[in-house]
Amino acid sequence: MTAASTPRYLDALPDHGRYGYSPITRRPDYRWPGGAGLAVYLGFNVEHFAFGEGLGAAIGPPSPQPDVLNHSWRDYGNRVGAWRCLELFDQLGLPTGALINTALYEHCPELVAALVARGDELIGHGHSNAERQGDLDEAAERALLARCRSRIQQASGQTPTGWLSPWISESLHTPDLLAETGYRYTLNWCHDDQPVRQRTRDGGGLWSVPYPQELNDIPMIVGRQMDAKDFAQMVIDQFDEMLEQARRQPLVMGIALHPYLVGQPYRLRHLRRALQHIAAVRDQGGLWFTTPGAVCAHVDALAADRPAEFA
Repeated sequence: MTAASTPRYLDALPDHGRYGYSPITRRPDYRWPGGAGLAVYLGFNVEHFAFGEGLGAAIGPPSPQPDVLNHSWRDYGNRVGAWRCLELFDQLGLPTGALINTALYEHCPELVAALVARGDELIGHGHSNAERQGDLDEAAERALLARCRSRIQQASGQTPTGWLSPWISESLHTPDLLAETGYRYTLNWCHDDQPVRQRTRDGGGLWSVPYPQELNDIPMIVGRQMDAKDFAQMVIDQFDEMLEQARRQPLVMGIALHPYLVGQPYRLRHLRRALQHIAAVRDQGGLWFTTPGAVCAHVDALAADRPAEFA
């Protein structure tokens, strides 16, 4: 049988080439700061949406633009929900990795300033969640990444090291462009419970820090129509199971939150219960409650010291 006539089902499938297969049971052994096995972070998505156009999650059937119902529901997050969430995080002493649209600097700069005042990490999340990054050509995507990084640095005094694409939308070049514009890690890939090094064309690489699409209020509450009390129990169950697994190897657990969802009072009541459960374990030791950027910095330092293990 010639190569040209080899049946397609015998060929290797197309691959992204960013990382190779590695079973979780065969990884380098290390610990997080303080000897912790489990690193937990809040991915707090603070977003802004264009009025009368573009993308956005919906609580009701989308209407012809201007879609006042769905736009105003999302705007509740910035006006009310985010502030109630921050009160809760303050009460429990929890930092966040705040994923921010740079359009917030014009729409509600007070909210970004509150995140900075708390000492939260600012993570690039596009200019607006009404737009999909993967629709851009390479030059426009590079410009978006560079502009968002520069805007955050100039306005808030932080130079972001991490990125989450609006709607997790990537082009074939996104990891390369992130590395080339100065980012150190991406949250786009949900394929692992440990940070994974991605290959990039500049040879420098890019860390993929675990970001959840299951422990995430949009897919669960909007997509699967999960009740708030069930989502909170899901957070607790995930935490308890991963804490047990992390006795054997280091793991990362992210919790993805959007204030127009979990900032609704009846949902916040259940989120409070879940976060109190985690905070109680943190206070006993053995748990690192952190930010994605700190996770990236820790594994980056380990990889510099032990390059053969993290290749």
